Amino acid sequence: MEQLRSKKGFLCDMDGVIYHGNQLLPGVKEFVTWLQENDKQFLFLTNSSERSPRELAQKLSRMGMDVDESHFYTSALATAKFISSQSPRCTAYVIGAPGLFNALYEAGITMNDVNPDYVIVGETSNYNYESILKAVHFVQHGARLIGTNTDLTGPSEKGIIPACRALVSPIELTTGCKAYFVGKPNPLMMRTGLKLLGCHSGEAVMVGDRMDTDIVAGVETGLDTVLVLSGVTDVEEMNRFPYRPHYVLGGVGEIPPRK
Repeated sequence: MEQLRSKKGFLCDMDGVIYHGNQLLPGVKEFVTWLQENDKQFLFLTNSSERSPRELAQKLSRMGMDVDESHFYTSALATAKFISSQSPRCTAYVIGAPGLFNALYEAGITMNDVNPDYVIVGETSNYNYESILKAVHFVQHGARLIGTNTDLTGPSEKGIIPACRALVSPIELTTGCKAYFVGKPNPLMMRTGLKLLGCHSGEAVMVGDRMDTDIVAGVETGLDTVLVLSGVTDVEEMNRFPYRPHYVLGGVGEIPPRK
């Protein structure tokens, strides 16, 4: 644990690590206070595309935690950065929440429900059959299919719910086209996270609750990894994977030393 605590940078997932829905998880305040008091470089690197960094900072503020918006990087921002680098000033048909729309607008990508260059899918409560039909039509006519992240499910206050890959799946199955997913474990997002931290991979650690996104992302980027059991993964599920986290903890509250 001393080796873990000596790391310079911490990349942390949010859903299932920091909170479930609007409920802060035990030990999180102590963990964030420890990061701040010990001058650690930290970034909440989340596959959720629904909220902007400002909204995420305000969400934590409502839970009693003061974290500047510069400490957040989302799959929506990563998706906007990737698409704008591939095809500057392109157009897109988007199934997603305001955080995704805002990131795309800021990157110079405009909305188009006639003949878009891309169909982009992220998590949203407004997902419906009509939007699937439009997306299928556009992909069949040449639009490229992008998913903000590969998560199949996610944690919530009401239990496990469908996430981005589940929402993309009907479009893939109908069109025969496979989506390109930008969020974790895509190295594009991990490298950006390390760059924002100002750390090399050997100086940082990835903390998450998912083996198939958080932990594999850390392993493939050369980071030490911490699996917390406060989200969607238990020990039985962890053992099904061919790779292992460096640390397995009940939650992030176990990282700071006991006073």
